[in-house]
Amino acid sequence: MFHTEMLSAEEKDLIKAAELIKQGEVVGFPTETVYGLAGNALDPEAVAKIFAAKGRPADNPLIVHLADFSEITEYAEDIPDSAYKLAEIFCPGPITMVVKKKDIIPDITSGGLDTVGIRVPVHKTAHEFIKLCGVPIAAPSANLSGSPSPTSADHVFADMNGRIPAIIDGGYCPVGVESTVVSFEGNAVRILRPGFVSGEDIKNAGFEVLYAKGVTERIDEGERVLSPGMKYKHYAPKAEVTIVDGDLEQFTEYVKKHYKAGTYSMIFDDDVLTFPYPYITYGNTAEEHARMLFGVLREADEIGAKQVFARCPSTDGVGLAVYNRLLRAAAFRVEKL
Repeated sequence: MFHTEMLSAEEKDLIKAAELIKQGEVVGFPTETVYGLAGNALDPEAVAKIFAAKGRPADNPLIVHLADFSEITEYAEDIPDSAYKLAEIFCPGPITMVVKKKDIIPDITSGGLDTVGIRVPVHKTAHEFIKLCGVPIAAPSANLSGSPSPTSADHVFADMNGRIPAIIDGGYCPVGVESTVVSFEGNAVRILRPGFVSGEDIKNAGFEVLYAKGVTERIDEGERVLSPGMKYKHYAPKAEVTIVDGDLEQFTEYVKKHYKAGTYSMIFDDDVLTFPYPYITYGNTAEEHARMLFGVLREADEIGAKQVFARCPSTDGVGLAVYNRLLRAAAFRVEKL
């Protein structure tokens, strides 16, 4: 057990956190997407500590975070031109590219795959921290495996207190859902996990866009996956979550029929004027849904919700990422009205 220290985003504390990484320890740190659980990506023992802290299945690959995209050639090979073109537009930022790894990346980091996901955060604190570490950083989200991802240092502390030595408090994460993960097939870009950089954004940049099965469909437990977040039940509060796809009138009627003690609804801000049942709100726009989603799922636990009915978000733009996370939080329970 550790005494978990909360560090600031000031340089002296970032240096302290980077020293812990150099010693083979694991540190919680902020990014623009969600908080990550950082360890030296080249050190199998440090990566094993990440899995242990999370209670995460070891066949789930980790994303490697770099301070600059130009470093990619140290850790990957046969990098397609499409990756460089995509990086010119979206890097640094909330996008992860799956490419063929070099042997310097241990198998435990890549989940036993011959590929690795690489990204460069745009978050100022994350960038400074990774630079100070001087090594590539393997970092999944800094939550217990299966529970909602953390978008504040307090969320990380709630899950990781006693499991890791330190957490860097960089405030709330402005995006709120994990990075878009893509792989490359010829000139096409395949989205393995949707995020803030949407399929429409990538298409508008001149690429053909394909979608992996795991974006909106359940993947079999035995299947190997190229990206985290594709396979297991993820992002889930203790309550049973059901996505309810219909207009507000249909949604309200559905809640009326299935209401019991401990029922809360996740609704849009504009719904509250006429909605008569206990609720928590998660914004109106897709960007607001993304930023608020994981905090609201954690709030459901704090208020003792037993079942949660979630209004279905739009699947346009970053809305697809919100829907993808909700599907996993709901273990794919969707009621289409």
